[in-house]
Amino acid sequence: MSDAIWLALAMVLIIEGIGPMLFPNRWQHYVRTLADQSPQQLRTLGGVMVIIGVVTVFYLL
Repeated sequence: MSDAIWLALAMVLIIEGIGPMLFPNRWQHYVRTLADQSPQQLRTLGGVMVIIGVVTVFYLL
């Protein structure tokens, strides 16, 4: 179980690192755009991402 959590964390770091590594200028623009969003929009985006993640985990297990 512990190994699976570390593997999942490593995969998240790899996937999250690809954007800034390959497209740093686009990544900066994306982060600026994200920072300009209202808290409600960010909350909604975060909620949607959590729901998608939970549903994906549910179907994979």
